[in-house]
Amino acid sequence: MRPALPATLSLLVLALAAALPAPAADNAPPKSMQELLDASKPSDWRRLDPANTLYLDLATGRVVIELAPGFAPKHVANLRTFAHEGYWNGLSINRAQDNFVVQWGDPAEDDKARKPLGSAQAHLPAEFTRGAEGLSFDRLPDSDGWAPQVGFSEGFPVARDPKTNTAWLAHCYGVVGAGRDMAADSSNGSELYVVIGQSPRQLDRNITVVGRVVQGIELLSTLPRGTGPLGFYEKAAQRVPIKAVAIASDVPEAQRVPLEVLRTDTPLFAQVVESRRNRRDAWYKVPAGHIDLCNVPLPVRTPK
Repeated sequence: MRPALPATLSLLVLALAAALPAPAADNAPPKSMQELLDASKPSDWRRLDPANTLYLDLATGRVVIELAPGFAPKHVANLRTFAHEGYWNGLSINRAQDNFVVQWGDPAEDDKARKPLGSAQAHLPAEFTRGAEGLSFDRLPDSDGWAPQVGFSEGFPVARDPKTNTAWLAHCYGVVGAGRDMAADSSNGSELYVVIGQSPRQLDRNITVVGRVVQGIELLSTLPRGTGPLGFYEKAAQRVPIKAVAIASDVPEAQRVPLEVLRTDTPLFAQVVESRRNRRDAWYKVPAGHIDLCNVPLPVRTPK
């Protein structure tokens, strides 16, 4: 039996194979990303797990977040508790820093005035990294300035260091993290932020990442910027009220947002990556031959 390719090499080999010239008899132009997606099979997609999907409801619409319990199990469990008990309902978005993050939670600065955490844990250990052992990992073919290896694991952008046998979620656009104070273990998930600017990869391994926005990021990225230090809103009237935050499995099925995410462990995804590494659209004159982890698109669709 032929040995299977290691997961660490799968996307590398598939992408390089996709880049090879087609046989002389086949002069068909390379397919665009949209053409590749249009020709996809149902098995190329996976449905969001309602138990790992968080809804942030604002007056302007719903932000859908896929949680990552494989990387931050204690924080995700705490988020579920916060959501089950309605902790964020009636709180607000308090920060919108240009080219950086949007952050929400309790705006009260005095601890005594803060909303009680209910059954949620007040203190959690930092979950900056996890062991790479047993982790599915579809590696990108290109080098990265922030980690020895980068790729995807179950739809999330991931960095990995074979020397330390650790992996971590990368701070790409749309990633959701748990705000903390100076101490590494000072986050509990009650304060969350979303990256809305150029990928701040310097935050990698310094903050616990809990998931990523899969729909509705524009509801956050277009918010008026805060004028206070670090982009915080200076007046209560500037804050954006939160209607509700809920785990999708707690929401009646008719009120859920059905979404499918392109699987990252398929030949199709490798072709999508190659279509962006080397743009062969008529407008492009020089293919780049390279793609950054945070520039790889992760398509989402409504089930057909």
